[in-house]
Amino acid sequence: MTKLTVLYGTETGNSELLAMDICKAGENSGLECEHYGMEVIEISEFCDIENLLIVCSTWGDGEQPDNAIELFEQVEGLNEGAIQSMKFSVLALGDTAFDLFCEAGKEWDRVLEEKGANRIHDRVDCDVDYEDDAEEWIENVISIFG
Repeated sequence: MTKLTVLYGTETGNSELLAMDICKAGENSGLECEHYGMEVIEISEFCDIENLLIVCSTWGDGEQPDNAIELFEQVEGLNEGAIQSMKFSVLALGDTAFDLFCEAGKEWDRVLEEKGANRIHDRVDCDVDYEDDAEEWIENVISIFG
């Protein structure tokens, strides 16, 4: 059975709710799926993830949400190629009223690729009314893994 790990970075809870939705969809497609807040994952655990979906909100002026800062900084510090066996995709949440729309998700997408992970689906950037875009992304990424 394929194992899928969903990590979420959130301030208001939207990314966490989406992570739960992703796991429901994954389990309905026969995947073993777990979701975690980014604050509970150690970098050694992160490096062992094979199939990763990131759901991350942008906070403040283009910043990582509080629960994502430490893990993001640790991933940035990894050697190039450190996570080359990882497959990933990113769902970014933001608000087009801000200049740095979905910046946190864009940073995750960039750093994962830089460190050697393999993108299996393009990042999707979602505005405040994210439900339809998120649902389409979920269906697409689950179909790739499932």
